[in-house]
Amino acid sequence: MATLNVNGKQRSFDIEPDTPLLWVLREQFGLTGTKYGCGVAQCGACTVLIDGVATRSCVRPVSSVKSTDKIVTIEGLSPRGLHPAQKAWIALDVPQCGFCQSGMIMAAAALLAAKPNPTDAEIDEAMTNICRCGTYNRVRAAIKAAAQGGDAKRAGLSIQHADGSTT
Repeated sequence: MATLNVNGKQRSFDIEPDTPLLWVLREQFGLTGTKYGCGVAQCGACTVLIDGVATRSCVRPVSSVKSTDKIVTIEGLSPRGLHPAQKAWIALDVPQCGFCQSGMIMAAAALLAAKPNPTDAEIDEAMTNICRCGTYNRVRAAIKAAAQGGDAKRAGLSIQHADGSTT
């Protein structure tokens, strides 16, 4: 039996060593916020943090992750949804279908931890996740808002929503 440090807890599992980390998280641990998208590390729906680094879990064999590595999934980023990226995503209505968004938020959290006030070029370089709904402009705005603690107004953004309200 092997163990992983997931969201601050040691979790035991018994599975083939070449199984992707994604399937251990989803099937063994029930952490279904991390999504399966493409299976070839292109789309980023499966992004988790391993020791603070955004990592595509669909191609990462579980045997390559040490029990001392700290894995954080969307469920562990902030259990109450209070991470600045999560607050900004909500404030700016970033998701449409929402499927890719947990991976987007995890990539944004890694970016913000490394660069607390990223430039547009740094956002472009870090955010390689694919969104079929095309919410890239909202993602960029949310990252800028998250750099201001999740507050769109402090980030100098004024978003008009479909219902006529503004953020």
